[in-house]
Amino acid sequence: MDTLLRQTRRAGDFPYPHQAAFLLDNPVRRLFTNPRATIDQLELTGTEQVLELGPGPGFYSLELARKLTDGRLELFDIQPQMLDKARRKLAGGGCDNVGFHSGDAGAGLPFPDDSFDVAFLAAVIGEVPDKPACVRALARALKPGGRLAFFEHFPDPDRMSVAELQKLVEPEGFSLLDARGDRWHDTVRFTRNPKLIEG
Repeated sequence: MDTLLRQTRRAGDFPYPHQAAFLLDNPVRRLFTNPRATIDQLELTGTEQVLELGPGPGFYSLELARKLTDGRLELFDIQPQMLDKARRKLAGGGCDNVGFHSGDAGAGLPFPDDSFDVAFLAAVIGEVPDKPACVRALARALKPGGRLAFFEHFPDPDRMSVAELQKLVEPEGFSLLDARGDRWHDTVRFTRNPKLIEG
């Protein structure tokens, strides 16, 4: 499985190909990565407005949508084909509290300022060509005090370490909340700092 993933997805600033989405969403992968356990680490109450950036075929999206009993999930992906796969998965799971949006996060996000309580990225930020611009767009879309959560895992060749994420995210107005993990997985959460009021 790891060999297939590595051959299909080489390191670099481009998205995982939608043609290989079956490698991202299959029972074998679930033996190593439990989507429910990952989403549990976000500590959602169920009422949040959540943005998932780069959901791919919806490996985590179904668990996210189910968790948001009185909230809403917005999916944003650069590949419309991936969103189509996620849409089918969520419809099959009976989830109707989800929106679907396509575009380049580095060029901005189509949401008003302070829209979201949580933004979640699983093995995505390493593929973004303009990472600082993406983080700035996320900072604008998140409410002050909102959480920005990254899930990074082996064998993703673009996996970013906790230190690399801090170096990227903290200059854009975030503070580290916590980091949990091991050699295989990291869940790293930041909070968006309150906006400074200029006198």
